[in-house]
Amino acid sequence: MQDAKQLPRISSLNGQAKKPGAPKGRKFDPKAMIQNTEMQAALGSGLLMLLAWGLSGWLPVLSVIVYTAAYTVGGWIKAKEGVETLVKEHDLDVNLLMIAAALGAASIGYWNEGAMLIFIFSLSGALESYTMDRSRKDISSLMALKPATALRIEQGAMNEVTIDKLVIGDLLLVRPGELIPADGTVYRGESSVDQASITGESVPVEKVYGDEVFAGTLNGEGALYIEVTKSAENSLFAKIVKMVEDAEAEVPESQRFIKRFEAIYARAVVALTLVLVVLPPFVLGWSWGTTFYKAMVFLVVASPCALMSSIMPAMLSAISRSARKGILFKGGAHLENMARTAVVAFDKTGTLTAGTPEVTDFIIGKGYNRLELLTVSASIESMSRHPLAEAIVRKAEDECLELWNVQDSRSLTGWGVEGQVSGKLWRIGKSNILDDGKIPVQRAETAADTAAADGTGSDSGMTDGEPAALRSEDLAFWREQRTSLEKDGKTVSVILDGDTVAGMIALQDTVRPEAEDAVRKLQELGIKVAMLTGDRAATAQAIGAKTGVDLVFSDLLPEDKVKHIAALREQYGHTIMVGDGVNDAPALAQATVGMGMGMKGSGAALEVADVVLMNDNIGEIASTISLARRCQRIVKQNMTFAISVIVLLIASNFINGIALPFGVIGHEGSTILVILNGLRLLR
Repeated sequence: MQDAKQLPRISSLNGQAKKPGAPKGRKFDPKAMIQNTEMQAALGSGLLMLLAWGLSGWLPVLSVIVYTAAYTVGGWIKAKEGVETLVKEHDLDVNLLMIAAALGAASIGYWNEGAMLIFIFSLSGALESYTMDRSRKDISSLMALKPATALRIEQGAMNEVTIDKLVIGDLLLVRPGELIPADGTVYRGESSVDQASITGESVPVEKVYGDEVFAGTLNGEGALYIEVTKSAENSLFAKIVKMVEDAEAEVPESQRFIKRFEAIYARAVVALTLVLVVLPPFVLGWSWGTTFYKAMVFLVVASPCALMSSIMPAMLSAISRSARKGILFKGGAHLENMARTAVVAFDKTGTLTAGTPEVTDFIIGKGYNRLELLTVSASIESMSRHPLAEAIVRKAEDECLELWNVQDSRSLTGWGVEGQVSGKLWRIGKSNILDDGKIPVQRAETAADTAAADGTGSDSGMTDGEPAALRSEDLAFWREQRTSLEKDGKTVSVILDGDTVAGMIALQDTVRPEAEDAVRKLQELGIKVAMLTGDRAATAQAIGAKTGVDLVFSDLLPEDKVKHIAALREQYGHTIMVGDGVNDAPALAQATVGMGMGMKGSGAALEVADVVLMNDNIGEIASTISLARRCQRIVKQNMTFAISVIVLLIASNFINGIALPFGVIGHEGSTILVILNGLRLLR
């Protein structure tokens, strides 16, 4: 196969070659925050405020002009946002409240206080905008890794084409240091590939012939020829980009509530401000100046800036941190739900287990040599693509055994395989023959059978011969061995030399090395752990005992998994389902949070899942739940702090009186503090 396509000679692999689709590198720039437009406006407003304050003593008119410029520079962006909200959504928001308060302060001669309000408000807004962008970059930086072009090999020549023109089967050349432009398999070459952008793995993965590679990952020091297996729009990279876009667009329920609350609250603040402007001179005998001043202080301190900033910076920081570890959330709502997790339900195969069976026991009968029997078994099974057969072949390869030639290999439908090795007939198949003592016999379809089907021959096609009787000698011993192995959840096959049991092979899907630790960490968080599987009860109980799960449900069809997830939600509460296969997709959708395996998981599981483990590391589930819970605690801290500051400042304004500058500092300072508190989750 490797020589089937004409490959061009690579003239240079010294890193000087053009890198198709590779983006320009971007390092962290400490000046980036200052270069932010909103930050520049805020700092400009602050400088103009200081200049105006310096001029106020000896050039008052010029001072007012400079103050006006400070108002305009610092407040233009927020005023524009507030007006757009008012016109398009017919709602008042905190931006208009702040601008109104600043203009109100200026109208009664407190130009510096109004300018200070504009400066600190715009500074906190710029800080929030910058830090939220920084959070998003940890998720969406992979967007910059989207390859634009690829080197396609056509008739021995290399042509640079855009990735949307690639089709399945195209052969691509990826030089050292280049981004891999499409999902595919290695056709020729060896290299290490940095898959951090997809899986979060910090160590590059060695790739050789036949290995799978992903678009957006970075080739190392060797040249690779890649055969495209997926179109650009169906690649894993494209799916991740779609998830990122969905995650950034989706707003968690708590934030939606705050947005609804803001509209009502802003109207209430404006109404109360108007009442405070009008009534106190008549009811309390205050002067109009004092009344208006206190009303402006109220308008400043009652605005919900800190409350509005309590949630999203923290949410995005947590999602960002998870993304760096290869855990991709499709939205903040799923982070909220994960924080309330009561049960984590795992699919077994490919999730708690490796998904590939291995030989655990190889028992030989009297008079047989172990290595010879293993060689015969692997030689016959090498003709089959069944997972159990492949496990036996791998066992022989691990022991460096050379397979023998097999003649007349054929499948015995519903039981196993048979073949002639060195003139002897061998069979390998299910251990149920130990019960009935009948050896299944089936003749494979031949040319004569085909002729018979066409009416040109006398044979009747594939037929069953008379079952041969299994020798009763030592059957009790083999049944006892089988019973012992099956109690441990192993799948048992027998090896027949003619009509005699020559040996027995036990196979089992191996538990992932991290599975037991992952289950234990979840239980330490007070979370119940369940396992859902279509395997029989004995296998399920054996795996359950090895991993330490609390609940085991076996013999399940996909619809049964859905019913069990619904029952777990009803009995315990919020439930996470972790799975990797097409048959897990309905259960993933039924769970409070569906978590899919990103590397070996099916496309259906990836689409349905709310959270994707890009590196398939189930050991990170507990830490992710802990992070979600920590995020919820920080959000509650922020909201409690923000509300407390608002109440304290309002009370101080009417009980003892509070200067507008202190109101501005208290209000906007609390906003900056809740943003910084949320950003602690980035660490």
